[in-house]
Order: sequence, then structure tokens, then C-alpha cells
Amino acid sequence: LDASGHAHISYMGYGAKYDLKYATDVSGPWVITTVDSSVSVWYRCSIALDKTGHAHISYLDYTNRDLKYATNASGAWVTTTVDSDGNVGYDSSLAIDGLGYAHISYLDNTNLDLKYATNASGAWVTTTVDSDREIGSYTSLSLDTKGKAHISYLDWNNSSLKYATNASGAWITTTVDNSGKVGYDTSLKLDSKGKVHISYNDEWNADLRYA
Repeated sequence: LDASGHAHISYMGYGAKYDLKYATDVSGPWVITTVDSSVSVWYRCSIALDKTGHAHISYLDYTNRDLKYATNASGAWVTTTVDSDGNVGYDSSLAIDGLGYAHISYLDNTNLDLKYATNASGAWVTTTVDSDREIGSYTSLSLDTKGKAHISYLDWNNSSLKYATNASGAWITTTVDNSGKVGYDTSLKLDSKGKVHISYNDEWNADLRYA
């Protein structure tokens, strides 16, 4: 939602080709726009708004298996390939910092690693955050007041919930819950004091869990 309470939604259009679509009720009635029809996209995409209410979307270019990014900050939609190094871009989660720069967490499906990308330097820079075997699905990213990233994600190899942050200046990863087949479908938010809150799925017991 933007500052006026209007909704902004990114999603996969279903048809002859799976387009990236965007819907908003900013003008009153719903207006639907096709953002990227040049490729087929994966159904998991992530949207965030900057201070001016412009939309930013991260998504998987399923045709080329690349991480892509789209924004209408210039007044028209512009799409960019962020990472094309292998089969990358799954389960992306995007946040915009106070200066309007994008931060994206995602799965590198070639190496089964957790990766992070940002254009905070003016150009896109990608980093492998966690490469401890099969890791990095179901990512969820939020930024603190200093623009540092906090990411929750699944450790496939150990069926555990993990957490990573660069708040100290370097990436630190932590196992949050390894009490079974847990860590699926994670969602992470920070409170006003910078404390981390994560909801996630316990697959074995079919339970919703919170950390």
C-alpha cells in the first residue's frame, strides 16, 4: 500500500505466455498493466514502493532463468536483467531503502545458494550470502533503518529455518529453527526497535510457526 492507502500488486498473468503484470487502484478504478511480455515469468515475484509511491518489482525470467527487475520510477516501466549467472532468480524478495535503491534476496538454483543483489552503488552488485550446500529457497528480505538487509530462508539440506544479515558490515548467517522439517514459506519483518519477526511453515506437523 502507498501513503494514501492505494494498493499496488505484481503477479503472473496466465495465458498464452506468462507475463509479468501490475495492478493498482491509484486512479480509483483498477488499472492493469503488462510490465514484461518479452519473456515468461515465474509466479513468485516481489513488489515494493519507494518514497514517491513508484513501484519496484523483482521476478524470475523463466525463459532465460535470470533475475530481473522492473520499475516505473521514471514514469514508464523499465526492465533490467540483474543476474544471469546460471539458473538464478527464484523466490526473490525485494525492498527499497530510503534513497530509492533496491535490495533483492533470491535463490541461485544452479549452485543452490542464497544470493543478494543491490544497486546501492549505482550499478548492480550480486553477492553469495550462504553456500552451505542446498540452501536459499523461500527468501524474505526486509531493511532496517540503516538500510541493512535481514533475510529469512530455508536450509533444504537440514530442513531448517535460517536467517542472514549484513547489519555488522559482513554477512552473518544463523540457524533459527532446526526442530524438524521447518523453514518453508518464510516471511520476515522488523519492528520499530529493529527486532526480527519471522513466520514460516512447519511441514511435518502442518503448523504455522513464529520466531
